[in-house]
Amino acid sequence: MKIVSFLPSSFIDYPGKLASVIFTSGCNFRCGFCHNKEIVENKLPLIPEEEILEKLNPKWIYGVVITGGEPTLQNDLDLFIKKIKEKGLKIKLDTNGSNPEMLKELINNKLLDYIAMDIKGSVDNYKKISGYDNIKNIKESISLIKNSKIDYMFRTTLVPSIHDKKELLNLVKLIKGAKTFQLQRFDSDNTLNVKFSKQKSYSEEELLKFKDLIKNEFITVNVV
Repeated sequence: MKIVSFLPSSFIDYPGKLASVIFTSGCNFRCGFCHNKEIVENKLPLIPEEEILEKLNPKWIYGVVITGGEPTLQNDLDLFIKKIKEKGLKIKLDTNGSNPEMLKELINNKLLDYIAMDIKGSVDNYKKISGYDNIKNIKESISLIKNSKIDYMFRTTLVPSIHDKKELLNLVKLIKGAKTFQLQRFDSDNTLNVKFSKQKSYSEEELLKFKDLIKNEFITVNVV
């Protein structure tokens, strides 16, 4: 596993639970507003997975969040998760949904306890926003997640220059009827494309208005 960062404990990354967070290297998306620039561009030194595994203590944490970058780019992700599972810990996977084959394998082998998939934009704007144009894979991953028996959420980082009312409504068509949708505030710190570092995020009031706009399409809509 190509691991580049480790957070021993977090109360915000695994909903309602205390968890450690593992960051994997590299991403096949190029979202200009991403604030994990060094991780996406593979500029951080690797941390031996044995060193990470030694720090995972089920007496102190409920589970482990594997994020990135994009974790499903790691061919040995399943083997690494099995090692964590052997410790009796739960697994939450953060993914961009570009690798439905691996996602299906992880779900079928009961290696995941929670999935969070980022939805970058509407079908028409996916490539423009993320640099990724295989919308078939995105739709397949959405379907896999919605039809699994695993707890999950879809989430979107709302960037004012990208996600207006029209874009949000079109985006929601991809995941309509999903259990949980989370609207996230844009972080302009250390963005992949410097032009986004000068942009302001939506205010809490504006985010709540977006929530009201789409709340009837989901069981739960969160704003963070």
